[in-house]
Amino acid sequence: MAIEMIETEVVELAQVASRELSTGSPVDRMMAALANGASMEHMGQMLDLQERWERRQAEKDYNVAFANFKAEAVRVLKTTKVQLGPLAGKGYAELHTVVDAVTPALSRNGLSAAWKITKDEKDWLEVTCTLKHIGGHAESVSMGGPPDSGGAKNALQARASTKSYLERYTLKAICGVAEGGDDNDGNTAPRAEAPIELVAEARDAAMGGWKSLGEFIKSRTPEERTLLDSESYALKKAAKSADEAKAVKP
Repeated sequence: MAIEMIETEVVELAQVASRELSTGSPVDRMMAALANGASMEHMGQMLDLQERWERRQAEKDYNVAFANFKAEAVRVLKTTKVQLGPLAGKGYAELHTVVDAVTPALSRNGLSAAWKITKDEKDWLEVTCTLKHIGGHAESVSMGGPPDSGGAKNALQARASTKSYLERYTLKAICGVAEGGDDNDGNTAPRAEAPIELVAEARDAAMGGWKSLGEFIKSRTPEERTLLDSESYALKKAAKSADEAKAVKP
């Protein structure tokens, strides 16, 4: 008798919820099913569907945000010079320079980056950088290396140096950015950057899925395709997410 009363209350709540919700998401369909007398087992299946739908939606939102971030064409400048060793005189961007360069654009698009030491051994450190979106989806990049004992560093300084190095490179990797001049040692011309307008058009095409993106790329000149190479990863992810969203759309 008690079970029947509980089930009756659940159905009544479902009826109320189904009248109030109108977004067409799996949870709406679940509520409608309960209102029509669906079993608790069926409810469990619908909850599983809801969770999978939310994960895919979160990934789609992440891909859109990441594509928008890339469209801002963030530049990381080499503002520091190596003082000693064979690379003396070469420029590089310190960790805070990379952070300062990418953080405003990440924040504008609902993204944030954080690090975690995922392996801490005597002769090896591993750092993982995770890029998170406010919608819940996150992606990570890991990199490891031995303590940097060069330059008469003590044990603590050696580990701190490696940690900073790994944080810098994992952040650059997960954001898909490079330091200004990374591909230019003074012997070749700097690589041209894709115009923001071209990147925006490519992003819009990617939102239509693989077919839309492919047709857009084919319509561009060889020079424009080359300029879009640096955006390839973000565009492909956005197109894949768009197709997956279409596949689960009711």
